[in-house]
Amino acid sequence: MNAYIVDKDIQVIRELRDMTQDDFAKDIGVSRSTIERWEGNEVEISEVNIEKIYTYAYKHNIHMNSIKEQLYREDHTNQNHQVLFHGAKSIIDGSLAISKSKENNDFGRGFYCGETLEQAAMFVSFYPKSSIYIMDFDSTNLKGYTFTVNQEWMLAIAYFRGRLGEYKNTLQIKKLLQKLEDVDYIIAPIADNRMFQIIDTFIEGEITDEQCRHCLSATNLGYQYVFKTEKALSQIKLLERCYLCQYEKEMYKSKRQQDNKVSEDKVKLARKQYRGQGHYIDEILV
Repeated sequence: MNAYIVDKDIQVIRELRDMTQDDFAKDIGVSRSTIERWEGNEVEISEVNIEKIYTYAYKHNIHMNSIKEQLYREDHTNQNHQVLFHGAKSIIDGSLAISKSKENNDFGRGFYCGETLEQAAMFVSFYPKSSIYIMDFDSTNLKGYTFTVNQEWMLAIAYFRGRLGEYKNTLQIKKLLQKLEDVDYIIAPIADNRMFQIIDTFIEGEITDEQCRHCLSATNLGYQYVFKTEKALSQIKLLERCYLCQYEKEMYKSKRQQDNKVSEDKVKLARKQYRGQGHYIDEILV
């Protein structure tokens, strides 16, 4: 599943542009016979030419990955199935494995996915060989737990990121961990490093839980799925690996920076507007 489906994508690009193989070959800078071999999946396409193909599509307003996201949602979303997206710095090497993840992630070790292609792309577009995997998740007979942007979620993030040392044996934390003890997967708001800094100010006693909650709501990045058991991983099917050309990466990087600026302004306003409301960390964990 690490090979891109370039042969079919070329045909889609030509069809949407109403182009012959000769036309496309001239625009890309290769021979017609090369395009014929590519579409017939007869030869391996170099990374340089793959970049040319998807850059050409993107420059002509054909956003292949967005199209695929919509089509996969139509075909694979139902009561027990969810289309998810995993951003990879390079490739998924071998089978999916919880052991390959870091311990200090939002919810500890697990396989992490986002709800949208944009979410996944914004997190990995800064890496030169990054790509997006589209997946089908079947939740049948699995136990899940869902967090929202609330006090419980903030405490969970702080705990798994190793910031609740002096509070880890409190009754509230023990009850929280008990809820997660037997779950196969977790659905929760995404907490990037920027959001964790806000949580950290709550843990340090600088802001209340109410201020923190509103600040985090202002920086909302959507929801993530965290797969915690091998049983959950076995119910994920890889559908396709999507290529991110440099132009598309630049678009996502720019959007991330714009979103960050808007979020920073919202956080400043939230800290001021909800000052004095809610409780400090030492009032909550006793």
